[in-house]
Amino acid sequence: MSNESLANLLKEDRRFAPPAELAANANVTAAAYEQAAADRLGFWAEQAKRLSWETAPTETLDWSNAPFAKWFADGKLNVAYNCVDRHVENGLGDRVAIHFEGETGDSRSLTYADLQREVSKAANALIELGVRTGDRVAVYMPMIPETVIAMLACARLGAPHSVVFGGFSADALATRIQDADARVVITADGGYRRGKPSALKPAVDEALTKPGTENVRNVLVVRRTGQEDVAWTEGRDVWWHEVVERQSDRHTPEAFDAEHPLFILYTSGTTGKPKGILHTTGGYLTQVAYTHHAVFDLKPETDVFWCTADVGWVTGHSYIAYGPLANGATEVLYEGTPDTPHQGRWWEIVQKYGVTILYTAPTAIRACMKWGDDIPAKFDLSSLRVLGSVGEPINPEAWMWYRKHIGADAAPIVDTWWQTETGAMMLSPLPGVTTTKPGSAQVPLPGIAATVVDDDAHEVPDGAGGYLVLTEPWPSMLRTIWGDDQRYLDTYWSRFEGKYFAGDGAKKDEDGDIWLLGRVDDVMLVSGHNISTTEVESALVSHPKVAEAAVVGATDPQTTQAICAFVILRGTASADDEGLVAELRAHVAQQLGPIAKPKRIMPVAELPKTRSGKIMRRLLRDVAENRDLGDVSTLTDSSVMDLIQAKLPGAASED
Repeated sequence: MSNESLANLLKEDRRFAPPAELAANANVTAAAYEQAAADRLGFWAEQAKRLSWETAPTETLDWSNAPFAKWFADGKLNVAYNCVDRHVENGLGDRVAIHFEGETGDSRSLTYADLQREVSKAANALIELGVRTGDRVAVYMPMIPETVIAMLACARLGAPHSVVFGGFSADALATRIQDADARVVITADGGYRRGKPSALKPAVDEALTKPGTENVRNVLVVRRTGQEDVAWTEGRDVWWHEVVERQSDRHTPEAFDAEHPLFILYTSGTTGKPKGILHTTGGYLTQVAYTHHAVFDLKPETDVFWCTADVGWVTGHSYIAYGPLANGATEVLYEGTPDTPHQGRWWEIVQKYGVTILYTAPTAIRACMKWGDDIPAKFDLSSLRVLGSVGEPINPEAWMWYRKHIGADAAPIVDTWWQTETGAMMLSPLPGVTTTKPGSAQVPLPGIAATVVDDDAHEVPDGAGGYLVLTEPWPSMLRTIWGDDQRYLDTYWSRFEGKYFAGDGAKKDEDGDIWLLGRVDDVMLVSGHNISTTEVESALVSHPKVAEAAVVGATDPQTTQAICAFVILRGTASADDEGLVAELRAHVAQQLGPIAKPKRIMPVAELPKTRSGKIMRRLLRDVAENRDLGDVSTLTDSSVMDLIQAKLPGAASED
């Protein structure tokens, strides 16, 4: 990103100070930065005290075998006890832990006492099925309370779970079962999606026909949709309601070493083989609990927290299953999509439960923008006091829409940067401290050391760009890639000696605040200039006729790469408007300079997205370069690609 283009993002100098009342009563003040800077390890040792330890740690960090970290290694604790039992013991058993809202309109609320009973029964059921400490359990579930209960039951037993997103194919599930050597799979007959039952059990059955899955002893099945044609393997498959419900609701949790594995979560790898990211117990829970407390300014007595992510992703692990429950929060768990049965469904839920803190993804915010400002205006959103963003860089226009139409121009927005690998938030404004800037994650959180470096690992000056790196270990960091220490070293620690390379490009503005530019492979090289896809997308979406944009670089013999843009138009804007493409190209040129003008702009009805809402730019790159499409099995709707390809021959472009 050039200095001029960054200046364009900030040309209105839109900055928003924290609301006075929130700042006066904030959980975390500016003193936290000073405390952490003065004694970083002492700061994290203090945060560990927010957990209940059976054996309190005396050692904070062992970095003697860097980059293989050990945090609080001589301490012992149980994650499920911290998330459930201790709240009941402290007299909070009647507090609602989870408000569940089904897509079809069914709902139920579980108190912490309810959760303690259900997690205990599930743990006893897993013991009956032969699960022992260290055994891996695969979880392939919809967004229902039993999913969180299953995760906590595994944690209670010291059995690392591997949650696989319920939208993944049988092959994807099989590779994760194989790599983790899972002994039990927990699933459901299905879940509801867009008002219809969507089967899950058939994918499990198919996955377990693949080589390398022979060690799976049992499949524990929750009845959610009541589908009658559920295939059954006698001796292997068991119903949750038959096995779990007859168990005792008493179970004594065992304390485990702080470095005992808590979960494996698979993420995409450049080689095609998923990487099993390993997270352990004490450091992980310390950082997710602290960041949930600090970044959202959580007041567990009065707040209702809602993270809209799927539990199959790390956001759901850290800010649905573990962080909020460790803090004794009341949270919302929603099964379905934001537009079922109507496009105001999310805002209806906010109104129903009085949600005060909302944490969601930019792609969802942009979808709501596309549907129209009038939809959220129909609902009472006055309970919202803090808004969060996660998953990808948020363009300033979406940030401003979120603030105005969801936060009533008052709720601060915490734009968080972190990864599956980091385990918890790393960069974010603090709602009671930071004067926020639309589109910027701004600064590392207290206790986190991050900066932007150039190709030679030198820290760049303010106003310059490069690569985001982490320069000191942090409690919730991944410990390795499951079963492959060398891949861990090669993937994360080989680019810059002694520094963790996040894989993201970033820019410092003149104040030293950090702006994320997306993955480095999403930086296009056009005539010798590095241009961020995020930058061009933000410019396009700032045009009043564009609701959403995805930009890719396609091989070009003249310029190395040519910028190709796919745009969804707003409202009455028409793809048949002969001057539209020229108008959009001129707009980008005005915003970012002539070098950033897309060579091709294609209006489309939809963009190819995974079921987690991420745009599959790889497929758009295939289209732009006239290649055969790769795997489309993880798309919400694979027919989108057929529609885009059908338009390609007539796509408007200019030189």
